[in-house]
Amino acid sequence: MRKQIIFFSFLLGGIIPATAQTDATDKIKKEGLANSKVMDIAFHLTDVSGPRLTNSPGFTRAANWARNELTKMGLTNVALEPWGDFGQGWEQTRCYLAVTAPYYFPIVAIPRAWTGGTPGKKAITEEVVLIRAKDSAELYQQYSGKIKGKIILLYSPDTLKPSFAADGTRFTDEELERMANSKPDTTRRQQNSLTADQLTAMRQRQALQRHLTEFYKNEKPALVLSMSRAGNDGTLFVQNGGSYAKDAENNYGYVMVSSDDYLRVQRLVLAGQKVEMEADVKTAFYNTDLKGYNVVAEIPGTDPVLKDEWVIIGGHLDSWQGATGATDNAAGCAVMMEAVRIIKATGLQPKRSIRICLWSGEEQGLLGSRGYVKTHFADPADMVLKPSHEKVSAYYNLDNGTGKIRGIYLQGNKDAGPIFSKWLEPFAEMGAKTVTINHTGGTDHQAFDAVGIPGFQFIQDEIEYDTRTHHTNMDTYDHLVPADLMQASTIIASFVYNTAQQQEKIPRKALPKPRAARGF
Repeated sequence: MRKQIIFFSFLLGGIIPATAQTDATDKIKKEGLANSKVMDIAFHLTDVSGPRLTNSPGFTRAANWARNELTKMGLTNVALEPWGDFGQGWEQTRCYLAVTAPYYFPIVAIPRAWTGGTPGKKAITEEVVLIRAKDSAELYQQYSGKIKGKIILLYSPDTLKPSFAADGTRFTDEELERMANSKPDTTRRQQNSLTADQLTAMRQRQALQRHLTEFYKNEKPALVLSMSRAGNDGTLFVQNGGSYAKDAENNYGYVMVSSDDYLRVQRLVLAGQKVEMEADVKTAFYNTDLKGYNVVAEIPGTDPVLKDEWVIIGGHLDSWQGATGATDNAAGCAVMMEAVRIIKATGLQPKRSIRICLWSGEEQGLLGSRGYVKTHFADPADMVLKPSHEKVSAYYNLDNGTGKIRGIYLQGNKDAGPIFSKWLEPFAEMGAKTVTINHTGGTDHQAFDAVGIPGFQFIQDEIEYDTRTHHTNMDTYDHLVPADLMQASTIIASFVYNTAQQQEKIPRKALPKPRAARGF
């Protein structure tokens, strides 16, 4: 009899009965798959808001829209929460480039973030000067006093190589099985090895690039062209070229050019042709408010005890400037917003509170999530835990493109594996069943993991992420896969609700030791 009483109390204490869990999952599936709003959310974050570089007007538009939309959904404590000092915002306001001699053709180009524009209010027409220097001594000897007001091209030894592989891919069953069967990695991570010659060449390029930055500032070219890496067929991989620091000098134009156009111009110059280019590049800086902001909102918990604990979900709202940041990472933000919408729309009453955070500054080093964690939970530099540290059950993140969820990375947290495997069972027919002990990096879950809070990133099919959309001018709404985002929203809503309902918090790994030398 005593055992029966203990068991019955245990059930009442919060273990989810199978029927209750099935009913909740069915409601979530029905709402997430039949009444999805995820693409409408993505549309407003991309096409309507535009590029979302941190502290830019586009980011502000997206953040304010998300705040208002989360309020309409019925969430509480909705706010733009400052996480610390970031720096100045920036956006491109005009970009036109074309070769005018020896004949006319337009150039595909995008300004690099936090850089200036061409001088004057009108377009300029200048000769293209090719810089071909193996080191800083040759740079100063051959080009000092010769590039002021010119359009500069730095020699590239690259050639375009045809690709015979599809841009879009999904994980195969064999790849997922290998992930599921992975063993904990206890070895020291090694970087890719380079030969002595490759290492020397890399160091020479890095040293020359440092000198070039100072050289350009002193010599004052009108515009500097750089070539997009591996971006065939008009795809530009474009990020920053200047500094977002408050007092940084960004006094010349700096654009990323498609590799097809760049190499064409370079061949003409090398052949002795006089190449002239017309350019009109304008950018704007914003330094009225230098703080960075995250969008935060909550679904309050209903259990008298567990309501003071948290399940946190998030994705990064900021993007680069080349497009509208659809797969990186409006997709993740739209999915997380849709997940909380699903929970509200179904009328489910989570026991723990659920908090959604849309981060800024991720592209500059997970700044928004790290600032948030440092403010609320702990600083990894000293690992002095704040009271709220113990109240978080888990943090879930989505930031690997538009692909559907195939499972979850445990980030070395083996004790969470059986729990997540059980929660994925209702979604096996939707392709999500893999639980891997593996770590994954480059997303905001690492900010939580760094201070001992269980932080997880879901496994996603890559689709075109690395080949076509990640940090490129192709990262637009049309590269989103609606069915995949609906699937992801439904699974995450279920994970979040299950985490909020179970009696115990998600198991934790051993608390990390302080990292005073480097903090985050």
